[in-house]
Parts: sequence; structure tokens; C-alpha cells
Amino acid sequence: MTIRIGNAPCSWGVEFARDPRNPTWQHVLKECAEAGYKGIELGPVGFMPEDPVILAEGLAKHDLTLIGGVVFRAFHDPEQWDDVMDGAIRTCKALVAHGAKHLVLIDSISPRRAPTAGRESEAEQMDKDEWAAFRDRIATVAKIGAQEYGLTVGIHAHAAGFMDFEPELERLLDEVPEDILKICFDTGHHSYAGFDPVAFMKRHIERISYMHFKDIDPKVKADVVARRTDFYRACGQGIFCNLGQGDVDFPAVRQILLDDGFDGWCTVEQDCDPTLNPDTLGDATANREYLQSIGF
Repeated sequence: MTIRIGNAPCSWGVEFARDPRNPTWQHVLKECAEAGYKGIELGPVGFMPEDPVILAEGLAKHDLTLIGGVVFRAFHDPEQWDDVMDGAIRTCKALVAHGAKHLVLIDSISPRRAPTAGRESEAEQMDKDEWAAFRDRIATVAKIGAQEYGLTVGIHAHAAGFMDFEPELERLLDEVPEDILKICFDTGHHSYAGFDPVAFMKRHIERISYMHFKDIDPKVKADVVARRTDFYRACGQGIFCNLGQGDVDFPAVRQILLDDGFDGWCTVEQDCDPTLNPDTLGDATANREYLQSIGF
């Protein structure tokens, strides 16, 4: 059994491929390696080069393995299906080109859900037909990733989307076969939603194929939930603090993974606002050192 620790471009503020605020992909790879990581995610497709020769050279220069990639698009919106499929196919091709394993599906932020992040009792729910179509769009992409590209596909809950709260995540898991859809479990988003990540892991560890490590500052969380703060503003306010400084019990997370014999990657994600000049190298290094201190 080997648990390996990677990082992701969102820890450098990279949320969207064409955001002019983004650092260069070369800078992200360089700092990721300098902070002690051996693997990195793709980030939003188009941020890193889609020419496999160029990206392979960059990864090799820093002795980094490509772990996986995220399709963060509007699965909830049927009008954006072509965009979802574009992101999915391009991401699948990029991952296969570099021998990466994990395809992560995330329903992006919806204006209908944004004000109720962390407020499950108030959140708008899809009706029966809308849910069925939403579920089927996720299942379609999962099937393509798993069966056509040989990837391990995981669903990832995300604040302010329609796959946010624990009950809807568990409903999806009941309705989509495990052979095409597993779980990419994000400790921070689960806490942001108002649920206990450790308890969820204990119930569903056999379906978790991949981990995203985030921590949550409980004071910032209470404030942004109460004020209905926009997700990206919450990131700028430091809701995702350094690992070990928030409300996620990482020693318990580690023990669950060890008890299950988890073998694979766990990726640090510390979403931040690049305009606020975060100490990305310092934070990435501190997070790696914290995980080493508790046995990762």
C-alpha cells in the first residue's frame, strides 16, 4: 500500500484556463516540485499545454507525474451540454496521453445555488425530471471516461453547485453504477456544506477512489455562510486554510485510509485568489510538511 501526495493548480489560484490572472503553467510545476510534491493535476483543460510532447517535457523537467484532471462545468444546465462534453473529451485525451488515472467530475457553481452554499435546508432542489436529466448527464460522461478511455471516474461535491450536499451525493451514488462512477472525496467541500467528512468516509470508503485534501477555517466558514458570500470571495477570505489549521480531522482521515488499505494519490487543493498575492510556495510547502508530520 502506498499513499502518494500531489497538488493541483487551484492551489495557485488557477480555476479557469483563460483567466488572465493565472500564473504560467511552468511556474506552477516549478513551485509544486520545489514544495516537495511528486504529482500534480492537470487543472482546467487548456491551462497546461494540450500538446502532449510539450507537457511531457515540462513534467519530466520537474520529476512530476500527472495524476488526473477535473471537468468543472455546468452539468446542471442542459444548454451547456456541448461545453461539458468539450471539457470532458479534451480532459480524457490529455490524461490518457500522460498515463494519468483520475477523471473528476464537478458540477460548477450555479446562480440558483450560490446564495445557499453551506445552507442545505434553504437550498433550491431540482424537480424529478430535472434531477433525472442531471444524473444522466453525469452518468454519460462517467461512462465515456471509464469505458472509452479506461479512466477511474469520481464524482466530487462542490459548494454552490447542484452536487453539493451529502444527501444529493448519496442519491447519485445510489442511481449510477459503481463500475463507472466512484468518489473523488474532497474533505473541505464536505465541511463547507455542513457535514462531517470523517463520518462520510467511514460509510463510503470502499467507493472512494481518489482524495482531495482541503481544510476549512471554521470562523471564515461561519461568516461566509451567514453572509451568503460568493464562493470565490470566500476563497479570497481564506476559507481554505493551511492543512491542520481548520476543522478537518486529518489524522482520522489518514487512519481511515490506512485501515482500508488505500493505494493511490491524495491531492492537496487550497483554492486561493491570485490577485491577493498568496504565498503559494510557502502554503504548498507548509501543507506538505504538515501531512508528513502526521505520517503521510
